Amino acid sequence: MIRKYEAVAAIMTFPERFSNLPEYAFPRLRTLLDAHAPGGDVVHMTIGEPRHPMPDFIGDVLAQNLGLFAKYPDNFGTPDLLGAIATWIKTRFGVTVDSATQVMALNGTREGLMNACIALSPERKNGKTPVVLIPNPFYQVYAVAAVTVGAEPVYVPATRETGFLPDYAGLPADVLDRTTIAYICSPSNPQGAVATRAYYQDLIALAEKHDFKIFADECYSEIYRFDPPVGALEVANEMGADPERVAIFHSLSKRSNLPGLRSGFVASGPENIKQIKQLRAYSGAPLPQAIQAVSARVWADEAHVVASRQLYAEKLDMADVVFSGIAGAQSPEAGFFLWLPVEDGEQAALKLWTETGVRVVPGGYWARDVNGENPGKNYIRVALVAPKAETQRGLTMIRDCLYG
Repeated sequence: MIRKYEAVAAIMTFPERFSNLPEYAFPRLRTLLDAHAPGGDVVHMTIGEPRHPMPDFIGDVLAQNLGLFAKYPDNFGTPDLLGAIATWIKTRFGVTVDSATQVMALNGTREGLMNACIALSPERKNGKTPVVLIPNPFYQVYAVAAVTVGAEPVYVPATRETGFLPDYAGLPADVLDRTTIAYICSPSNPQGAVATRAYYQDLIALAEKHDFKIFADECYSEIYRFDPPVGALEVANEMGADPERVAIFHSLSKRSNLPGLRSGFVASGPENIKQIKQLRAYSGAPLPQAIQAVSARVWADEAHVVASRQLYAEKLDMADVVFSGIAGAQSPEAGFFLWLPVEDGEQAALKLWTETGVRVVPGGYWARDVNGENPGKNYIRVALVAPKAETQRGLTMIRDCLYG
């Protein structure tokens, strides 16, 4: 286990170890747009920062627990918080987990997605450099985590042809035999695709055959239009799979409109959680105790989630009307992004900015070039987080500017 903690120190060699990673999307966006004046009043549709109302009880719960800021927090989560999370998992996915041994509180999913890779990816597999599988496009922390542990990141296209989910089963056997971790995001960011029960069954069977772990990033799971997305832990439990095979990651950022709370969790088998906790004990930063008290209350409430989900559904319905008749521009099953087809993402984003003031992200900024192909190049990502009137105005300008 010593190597796990040495991997943290590897970040100190950032310029060399990370030189091949693409620049993060938002600095690239500023370079693209900020030298040009906006063509109108600015409409921000870039960052996925929820702007719906927070739960109305947050202030009261925080006020009641202010004194806890004077105490060191529970490193892995208070019993109340872990119990609330375990109850939510049971209610949402029908899976019983032991709150003491199978759940750990996180500073949002990004911390967990990074540190779980450090804790659980071995230095070698079958005597060879390990592989970490990453959907392409992807949340950038997946790639940083892979590089941090010295693994080879393998970017697998998630395109319209594959249902906007990666076809990991199509990889060569020698790559799968070296795989230690496969990241999957469902509902996916940026496309909003939902992994079906059959998709997860096939992925879990593949992981069992080639002995790798699945890291399921499910932070958009509560933003859906029709049916609740199935969960990876739910399917693994139904299949009787090894409980160490799957780790799920959730947060309150998207579910509860609390991105600044930095509160989430990882749930998995007891041995996985033991290793992740050991890394946290050395290098992690636990949630402040007052934040844990607030988080426990938020996980126990669904009314605010239902209200927020309805607002997103209304905006997705609005998008369907605005882009009616435009090929490939239908809104997704889940999440709050539109993944809109264009001839060139950078040119489209720059045109929108200079002619209308609408700010979106080129799709290629969320993906990696592989063999000269970038699966996001011909898209823009549009965040539907603003109030409905602002969203309507932004969508209408996008349609008129790019598709009129």
